[in-house]
Amino acid sequence: MNTEITIRNEESGDGQRIFDLTVEAFSTLEISDHTEQFVIDALRDAGALAVSLVAELDGRIVGHIAFSPVTMSDGSAGWYGLGPVSVEPELQRQGIGKALIGEGLSKLKDLGAHGCCLVGHPEYYRKFGFVNPEGLVFEGVPPEAFFALSFDGRVPQGCVAFHEAFMARGHSE
Repeated sequence: MNTEITIRNEESGDGQRIFDLTVEAFSTLEISDHTEQFVIDALRDAGALAVSLVAELDGRIVGHIAFSPVTMSDGSAGWYGLGPVSVEPELQRQGIGKALIGEGLSKLKDLGAHGCCLVGHPEYYRKFGFVNPEGLVFEGVPPEAFFALSFDGRVPQGCVAFHEAFMARGHSE
């Protein structure tokens, strides 16, 4: 069996597999409200998936990551939100998420992005250079779970707002 992971851009026929994979990946996560699959669909429908990558193993999609524009209250432009990121449960902790994050951040830099932020597990994202930013908050989220990574050394100040698609709770009709 070939165990080499291939990372590529999402293609038009990948949507249903990404949806199903996201359901699987978040099904046992207690802190999840289990709407991540709807968020990805809503971002796609809104044309807000700036970067959407899949990880393939033996031609099968086993991971996905989404990046979408965020709004900063101080007017700073060029910032993106990371998430959701999904990996098949039986393949988690094998470097697939790490590969997706690394490639996604690289693609953001290629787009001329100034930085990336996310809500996530405090111990995981620091290894990618993310920090709990001074002076930048995501309202309603504990500071230790909100992270930012500046690509140019400047961190916006104030509040960040993720795309409205993050409020999706089901399929849009």
